[in-house]
Amino acid sequence: MGDGADWQRLDMYLWCARMLRGRTDCAALVAAGGVRINRQPTEKPHARVRVGDVITLPIRGDVLVLEVTALSERRGPATAARLLYRLIQDASAQGGDAAAPLP
Repeated sequence: MGDGADWQRLDMYLWCARMLRGRTDCAALVAAGGVRINRQPTEKPHARVRVGDVITLPIRGDVLVLEVTALSERRGPATAARLLYRLIQDASAQGGDAAAPLP
């Protein structure tokens, strides 16, 4: 982040990482429950996310477990968004390579 902040809002991070199409969709996903940061459940779209945090979220009929590798000031192209996280879900549960990009 350009202003020196070492954190980012959860809904903004999910939007920049292109988990959902709109930021309001990301906020609604968090508010509905089921999202965890470092194994702690949260229903707050304004929860702080830092590099190294592990986020667990139900999305696209699956549960994704990802590690935050970078923060972003703005939403960029999909190739840049993919650099913001690393999938750490068990490869056998996903049926393929755990580091493969999202479809």
